[in-house]
Order: sequence, then C-alpha cells, then structure tokens
Amino acid sequence: MKNLPDILLGSILVVDDLRVNVELLERMLESAGYTSVASTMNPLEVCELHRKNRYDLILLDLQMPGMDGFQVLEKLKEIEPDSYLPVLVITAQPEHKVRALKAGAKDFIGKPIERAEVLARVHNMLEVRLLHKALHHYNELLELRIQARTADLQESYLEMVSTMTRTAEHRNDDTGGSARPISYYSRELARLLGQDEEFIDRIFFASPMHDIGKVGIPDHILLKPGGLTPDEWEIMKRYTSMGSKVLGNSKSPYLRMGAEIALNHHEQWDGGGYPNGKRGEAIPLAARIVNVCSTYDA
Repeated sequence: MKNLPDILLGSILVVDDLRVNVELLERMLESAGYTSVASTMNPLEVCELHRKNRYDLILLDLQMPGMDGFQVLEKLKEIEPDSYLPVLVITAQPEHKVRALKAGAKDFIGKPIERAEVLARVHNMLEVRLLHKALHHYNELLELRIQARTADLQESYLEMVSTMTRTAEHRNDDTGGSARPISYYSRELARLLGQDEEFIDRIFFASPMHDIGKVGIPDHILLKPGGLTPDEWEIMKRYTSMGSKVLGNSKSPYLRMGAEIALNHHEQWDGGGYPNGKRGEAIPLAARIVNVCSTYDA
C-alpha cells in the first residue's frame, strides 16, 4: 500500500469547461495537500497534455462543448500504452455513470460536487494507479532479470507475487484472502494430474494472482454490500480481462500463466462461465485447476 506522501505527489489534471468548477476542484485538492495539480478548460488539449505528462489521475467533466468527455476517453485509449485509463469522470447525469465506466473510466464523482466525496475518490484512485504503475515497473524489472538470467530472479519474483497478492487483499477482504492456500492446492492437484515439474512450479507461483484484476474495479462496485445490478455485474466481470492485461505481454512463463489463469478461471466446463463462454478443453488446464481449487477453498 502506498503511503500518504506518495499519493499526495501524484500528478492530477482537472478538465472542465467552467472556470468556477476548475477553481473549486483545484482549491479542494491543494487544501488537502496535493502538490501537482494542473487544469485545462479546453478538452481538445487533454490528450496532448497527457501524452506529455502522463498524469496519475484525470478529473474529467463529461459535458463540454466541442468535444465531450466520452470523446476524450476514446482518444485517451489511443495513447495509454497499458490500457489503464486513470480517469475519474464528473457528471450530474445518473445514466452517464455506467456509460462512462464502460468507456474506460475507473470511477465517477457526482454533481453537485462535495469535498468529502472528491477527496475520498481521488485518494482511492491514486492509490490504485500508483500500485498499477509499481506492478508495471516491477514487470519491466523482471523482464530484464530474465534476459540477464540473474541469480536472484526467483527471490524477486516471489517478492512481486507477494506484493500483488497483498494489493488484492488490501482492496477487499474477500479479494485475494485465499490466494496463498490456493498456491498449495493448485500445486498438489497439478501433481495428482501427472503434470511435469515445470508446470507444477509455474502454477504454484502464478495461481495467487488470479484475482489481481480486482484492483481496477471501482470501490462502489467491488465493495458494494448486497447484490449487484446487471450493469454493475457486467463491469465486475471485467476484472478477469483486467488481470490478464496487467500480467500479460510478458516473456516470463510465470506471468504468462498468471495472465492465462486470471482471464479464464471463471470459465465453466459447460460453457456457462465468463468472460468468453469457453467450454471443455478450450479452457486452459491451469485455469481449470485454479477454478476447482478456489471453489474448494470457498
């Protein structure tokens, strides 16, 4: 978990066509101790500013002349290399909230703007963003160590897995709490199935990351008491794809298997699972093993 000073150093861009809203948000953030707050009232400037500065968080109004917030989101997708849009939208329209989340925004602030809500959501978003950046950086370091075949690769990998698992646990008591025993269950089941030692080793270290994508689910959905609405459930199910993106595109066999498990561990043998409705042996074996082990653990 990032400590408070790290979060206060996060770079923030406020985007709103009304000066009064921009000044209000700037005052709120600066009074809370945030030290890197920029703003623009021209939505056409957002993408170029983000390309230049790579903001940790963008507070984006949805209703603006010339280019609305939804169009800005689409343009930001084109320049964000890891497919993680650090965008917190601002809207007074309830129907716009789910649409914005589906378009790639990570959370929303309602209008009229309330200081407590703004600071809570900004803090949570920056915490997740900085964790995401740390994981991405760790992935890059791991790639370098693999290429160099350094002697301390295994120790570093274990530390990274532990960090990822703690990240999931921090986001929600029900997220990642069973990650560690699932490592042992998965290893033993793979051994019972007659898999070779390489597969057994990989699934032991890859399986704890099966729920890591939940770090990208908004708090109001992930932590919601009671049942989810159909729209909220569709957003919730995307955590499998998010986990695959966080861990994917790696030369590390551990991270590749982790991405495979994250994406597929809610698929079902009869085709009734998600996100892609795979069935039977079309579901990777590692994901099938983790599916069984997580069900057993529950």
